[in-house]
Amino acid sequence: MTRETAETAPPRPQSAQSPSPRLESTQSPSPRLESPSPRLLPRPAAAAELAPRGARWVLGVVLTTVSLLALAFVAHAAVLSGLGHQRAQTLAYQQLRTALAKAEAPTGQLGLDQEMVPPGTPVALLQIPVIGLSEVVVEGSTAEVLRDGPGHRRDSVLPGQAGTAVILGRQATYGGPFGELRRLAPGDEITFTTGQGVATYRVFGLRRAGDPVPAELRSGQGRLELMTADGLALFPLGVLHVDAELITEPHDASSKVMAYAALPAAERAMGQDSSAWFVAFFVGLFWIAAGVGAWWLWRSWGRWQAWLIGLPLTLALGVACADLIMNALPNLI
Repeated sequence: MTRETAETAPPRPQSAQSPSPRLESTQSPSPRLESPSPRLLPRPAAAAELAPRGARWVLGVVLTTVSLLALAFVAHAAVLSGLGHQRAQTLAYQQLRTALAKAEAPTGQLGLDQEMVPPGTPVALLQIPVIGLSEVVVEGSTAEVLRDGPGHRRDSVLPGQAGTAVILGRQATYGGPFGELRRLAPGDEITFTTGQGVATYRVFGLRRAGDPVPAELRSGQGRLELMTADGLALFPLGVLHVDAELITEPHDASSKVMAYAALPAAERAMGQDSSAWFVAFFVGLFWIAAGVGAWWLWRSWGRWQAWLIGLPLTLALGVACADLIMNALPNLI
């Protein structure tokens, strides 16, 4: 090839020295890649929407926790309290049977040690065949004592003795032993078995607030007064009284050491233990703390972990709180 030909020929492309446009495009990002589509970017309004969703979530937690407490209260009042009552009655019946066999059952306000009979001590077996009731009566009438069964008001004589024996019982909770007293009618019989023997009463009337009070009891006669809440369950409207007269020979009554005036308010009809609210308040604080802990677990671990740990703990504290609240409510409900 001549020198002129070489000078006029077009130069050959050098791939090693000057990369092709295809290679250049792979090394430098295109404008499309540098500016992603707006559809791939988070919406600017998302940050502003966190507040409403957070508020709704907190409200849901609060409503769920309150619902669990309400559920625990209803479960305790309707189911758990009844199971506890049955257990207490079984133990009380065994104690009473043993005391009767040993002639150690109380026959007055004082026991064999000449001290006041301790609250909760079984003193009699109550039977009302017409409503299928058979309950052990315990000494005392506070809300806590009436969990175990009907309670003998400590200022009154024991059933079967001369005078008026007063027995209080719950209408709906803890087995609701006196829930069917409204079905009693004049002529129905009520039987008690005590350390002095068997005594039978005959119903002569039911009364509520405003009804005439029975005539004053004459000396040597015996009378019975059963008392429970009147109205819908858990929503009492007053006190229902069942009056009955003793138709068997009255037993001798021991001397009284407590009169009605000395009876604490918590042991009277619809009495309440105000100190129970104080304890219930602190248990309620633990219940709130359990709700906050469940919320923290939800945010930190996950919903299933929160339900697995928080639900049983919240229900247990709810039942405990409901149990204490029951002591603070009127003793006849």
